[in-house]
Amino acid sequence: MIKIFVDSGSSIRQDETHIYNVEILPLKILIKDVEYSDGINLTMDTFYKALIEDHQFPKTSLPSLEDTETRVLKAVEDGFDVIIITISSKISGTNNAFNMLFKDNPHVRVIDSRSAVGGMKILVREAQKYLDKPLDFICDKLNALAPRITALAVPETLEYLHRGGRLSMAGYAIGTILKIKPVLMLKNSVSVAGKVIGLKSAMRFLSSALDNCDTDYPIIPSYTYDTANLKELISRTPSEYVKIMTEFDNIDPAVACHWGPNAFGYVFVEKESEQ
Repeated sequence: MIKIFVDSGSSIRQDETHIYNVEILPLKILIKDVEYSDGINLTMDTFYKALIEDHQFPKTSLPSLEDTETRVLKAVEDGFDVIIITISSKISGTNNAFNMLFKDNPHVRVIDSRSAVGGMKILVREAQKYLDKPLDFICDKLNALAPRITALAVPETLEYLHRGGRLSMAGYAIGTILKIKPVLMLKNSVSVAGKVIGLKSAMRFLSSALDNCDTDYPIIPSYTYDTANLKELISRTPSEYVKIMTEFDNIDPAVACHWGPNAFGYVFVEKESEQ
């Protein structure tokens, strides 16, 4: 028997655990000297009030290692082999910490999603195809798929990239004046896939990027705070891609704090290389 855990960077909510058949390990989020457990005692309303109205930039940290160890070892005692899928090791220390915690346990595997949010959901769905297979077989499938998962998103404003230390004051000022929109890519680490002028050009960029998606997997439309920009993006996307889209993914605070409100994008699996 296999049990799957994910950290809350997956954007899977507590009330969705029965849908995805997972257990969630909540990241810690510090807002104004108050530590919250992501998705447990931190609501989206509280998070966005702090971010937008109170101008507080949250800090994130690892899930409780004590709680994680207790819950995972309980699953092993109950006869399960455990797979833990974490947010990319390039943007969080969670994967490394869990690997150290369970390095000597033959019944536990820690998978680096190389992604976050919808990318982790895609890996969960992939794992569920093979729950009757051996633990190492499933992990091989996940490790082969993870590098092909791409998340592309466009922030409505550069303010939060600047507040999070990912954009200099000069870059923020120039980009705002020129209405430059960076297309951010999360593929193992965060990088800039392109720069365009205005939201409409950004939407064209995202739509055309789907020409490289593997339509055997779902496309996950993602947003922060409000769906208006995302809905317009979808309206500009060819129907062949819209028909394989799943439910909207309201991005987890651990990622959303850097993108800011009203960001929008797609998470998808790239076509296999022909090499």
